[in-house]
Amino acid sequence: MSAQAPRGVEPQDGGRPGRRIMGLETEFGILAPGLPELSPTQLSAAVVTAMVEVAQELGSRGAGAPWDYVHERPLQDARGFEQERATADPSQLTNEGAVLDARQIALEDGDAWAALKSEQDVLMNLVLGNGARFYVDHAHPEYSSPETSNAWDAMTWDLAGDRLASRAAELAGQRLGTEVLLHKNNTDGKGQSYGAHENYLVPRALPFDSLVDGLTPFFVTRQVICGAGRVGLGRRGERPGFQLSQRGDFFENRVGLETTIRRPLINTRDEPHADDARFRRLHVIIGDANLFPASTLIRAGSTSLVLRLIEDGLAPRITLADPVGDLQRVSHDPGLGATLVADGGRRLTALDIQELYLGAAERHYGDPEDAEREALRLWRRCVDLLRAGDPAAGHWVEWRGKLSLMERYRERGLAWDDPKLALVDLQWADLRPGKGLANALLQRGQAAGMVGEGEVEAALTTPPSDTRAWTRGRTLTRFPEAVVAANWDSLSLSLDCLPQLVRVGLPDPWQGTQALTQGLFEPGARVQELIKSLRGL
Repeated sequence: MSAQAPRGVEPQDGGRPGRRIMGLETEFGILAPGLPELSPTQLSAAVVTAMVEVAQELGSRGAGAPWDYVHERPLQDARGFEQERATADPSQLTNEGAVLDARQIALEDGDAWAALKSEQDVLMNLVLGNGARFYVDHAHPEYSSPETSNAWDAMTWDLAGDRLASRAAELAGQRLGTEVLLHKNNTDGKGQSYGAHENYLVPRALPFDSLVDGLTPFFVTRQVICGAGRVGLGRRGERPGFQLSQRGDFFENRVGLETTIRRPLINTRDEPHADDARFRRLHVIIGDANLFPASTLIRAGSTSLVLRLIEDGLAPRITLADPVGDLQRVSHDPGLGATLVADGGRRLTALDIQELYLGAAERHYGDPEDAEREALRLWRRCVDLLRAGDPAAGHWVEWRGKLSLMERYRERGLAWDDPKLALVDLQWADLRPGKGLANALLQRGQAAGMVGEGEVEAALTTPPSDTRAWTRGRTLTRFPEAVVAANWDSLSLSLDCLPQLVRVGLPDPWQGTQALTQGLFEPGARVQELIKSLRGL
């Protein structure tokens, strides 16, 4: 494999065109109605701790490896400067590691939390055998998928994360003596929002301003094809109605570094988790947490295609007069008729703008062997169905499927501000088997399932084979006793024959693949051979 990759994203290995390193993150809403005295942080820690046993039952023995924060730099800004730590919001300091607050520990008083702590150490951070990370982030359990090379795999390992998190919550509830509920949504209905982030590798040489200009109109309007839908308008849902996006009401700026306050349409965190001379990681915070696999596929695939257009200088040139206001304008308009003012006084609907990007991608990236061909076809199908007002759009587009369900409840006399509809919205996102309404539609074939059961089950324990996640996940499973810590771009290993830890770097996400590590994880293989091989990559 070549040491360099065209445009910094795709290896010269004769593989399918259009591959790009990408990954998805989900912060789950969490509550335990039977134990109101426990904080969300404690509940999240209980779920993370339970994940160790879940992974072990699946044969992924290395799940307990902690996270290594050595390479994280959350205050580095892509615009060329670093924010002073003293001026940063505490939520930005993600490189300090999560710890339980002493006031929360003091809540023990012989309750279920104390019983849980007496059984085993409470964990806040894990690396899993499928290459993913599972940890407590801002009082939520978060699953960060392993690096994948295309949107289909990103969707598959995201679904695996939902299933793993659900199993861990069930086990945590058994230990705590009450049910622990996880919701894959983005707001608690009380004015707080939590993220479903995306990450895409782009070449360092690409000017960041090109990303801002090319992505802003796309991100403002992308919600029409992959929004998760939400009952209520405003941050607290204080006004009646239905909107396309879970997150639309929580953004205030066009560009910025923060992710939990003053949220920007384009995030500038410059933390590549890779060779920073070659790569930049675009950290996308504007998306919704999707339960329809088709919406996840189109969210990741369309974005990857637009990034290719930007890299190749082929993206449509659109400048919106009020992009932040337009985000809410589009979200609050399920009829899809709202017009946005663009450069030169042009008036475009969200579907018009999506069609401009889609048409450019179809003209330039229609190769049937392209890694994002399926996402491109789905993008076209969704745009056409939505433009035609075809009810079949609800089979593929999550917000449209949710709206159809809500309208059936409204036919029974429920108004948009009826608390019962808010509860239906919450139940839509419930991850418990047999409880979630979105999953019920998928099970009944009323929404597109996309991925086979076998693919998802395999992704619970097996890392993607064509990125460095393969080496991370297989090392954790094959040599768990040697792994002291791990992160996205390195492994820290301890050997009896060596006086100190060995940190092995994986700065190129296209290295450490199954093809490049043949035999290193077979029975009888030694970790010393793995270290030697990785140092030679």
